[in-house]
Amino acid sequence: MLDSPEGKYILERLQRELPVQFSYHNTDHTLDVYHSANAIAAQEGIGEADTKILLISALYHDCGYIQQIHEHEQASCNIARHALPQFGYNADDIEKICTLIMATQLPQQPTTLLEKIICDADLDYLGREDFISTGSRLFSEMQAFGIINNAEEWDKMQVRFLQGHHYFTSTSVNNREPKKHENLRTLQNKTSTLMTSNNAIKIGLLDTVYTLAGILFCGFALKSFLVPNAFFDGGVTGISLLIHELYHINIAYVIILANIPFIIMGAFQVNKSFAVKTFLAIVGVALCLLYIPYPEKITSDKLLVSIFGGVFMGTGIGLAIRGGCALDGIEVLALYTGKRISFTISEIILGINIVIFLIAAVKVGLPTSLYSIITYYTASRTINFVIEGLEEYTGVTIISGQNAAIKEMLVKQLSRGITVYKGERGFLKESFDVSHPVDIVFTVVTRLELRRLRNMVHEIDPKAFIFTSIIKEAAGGVLKRRARH
Repeated sequence: MLDSPEGKYILERLQRELPVQFSYHNTDHTLDVYHSANAIAAQEGIGEADTKILLISALYHDCGYIQQIHEHEQASCNIARHALPQFGYNADDIEKICTLIMATQLPQQPTTLLEKIICDADLDYLGREDFISTGSRLFSEMQAFGIINNAEEWDKMQVRFLQGHHYFTSTSVNNREPKKHENLRTLQNKTSTLMTSNNAIKIGLLDTVYTLAGILFCGFALKSFLVPNAFFDGGVTGISLLIHELYHINIAYVIILANIPFIIMGAFQVNKSFAVKTFLAIVGVALCLLYIPYPEKITSDKLLVSIFGGVFMGTGIGLAIRGGCALDGIEVLALYTGKRISFTISEIILGINIVIFLIAAVKVGLPTSLYSIITYYTASRTINFVIEGLEEYTGVTIISGQNAAIKEMLVKQLSRGITVYKGERGFLKESFDVSHPVDIVFTVVTRLELRRLRNMVHEIDPKAFIFTSIIKEAAGGVLKRRARH
């Protein structure tokens, strides 16, 4: 058929009239579909007359791109109806050809065997070794016409297309389907790696923004509130402020020197990346203190200094923690010490801070030390708020005889995930031997949802026993996505 007048006619028109932007839908694709259709037809046992109709349909199926991109199949049929009568094709043959051409329109929905063959031939490359190279030509074409913007978008489109595609003939199912699935897995791995890389970049940028903001807030708290008023904070920052006040060494240098031992500990107790980021962040605070012209001594009111100095310091430290580093090495010391003694990390930090404030009370006076405790408390609460946000997670345990209705309410109305423990209730003083099996329902909600949950539970069972606990860390499962504050 390639040497027939009707075949030469359409191939010459494609070569002559197709714009150069058609890097995929050109004579190469037409010939590829032609040869694929011929091979599938032979495997499927198609007769000579039907094979002729099939192959002419393959040659003409995309010629409509000469005239238009959208609904090019209909344009292909118009060209076929106009050209083929001069080559001896009757009206019935032409309609059969047009039916086959229209069958290639996406989404493909062939009904006859010939339609299935031309559909499989049209997308034969999906299950071949040249899938990537052939697809790259289609990508270039779609990009040239503004249909797609970039390679990432193209890869995602290919994944979706391959996931929804299936071959129709037994020949293509056997010969192309396995390789098509392999090509799909390759693309999925590529897009997954790309998404992971993009997410890593986004997370890295976000961490950098958090850290820089934290550095600026800490510098502001120190230079505009704490240092000019001889106030202190807890942790290594408090030690640095105390050394500065007693020996009048520039606070910028003291902060770096005081934190270096703890940064070294951090390299071993946490990881080297954390230690490097922490060191750079602390150097950043020092540079802010040296070179940024913060307003000095905004107020001398001790209460305002203790509260707002703590708020700004806590905001800075909290943002730095969200950025993956620390602006104070006290917790690293607590981790190190906690492995060698029986006290908890919180108890160790509290003990260190008590020593700092006692020294401050002796050296600079009890009132300043007491105000500094307010600063430390305010900073601690602010750190928790910055890290946890308004929607701190709360674990809720519910014990009720109406547990079936409560479970349904939690899942269907609040869209919460639940965990059910098997337990027993009863064991009253006057009837200790009497007990009943009960489902103990546990769920996790945000603090803002807690009151609503309690009200809904009490509407179902006013006698339900509910107790809550703060969840410090929660991930996975059916959790409401917490806003980043």
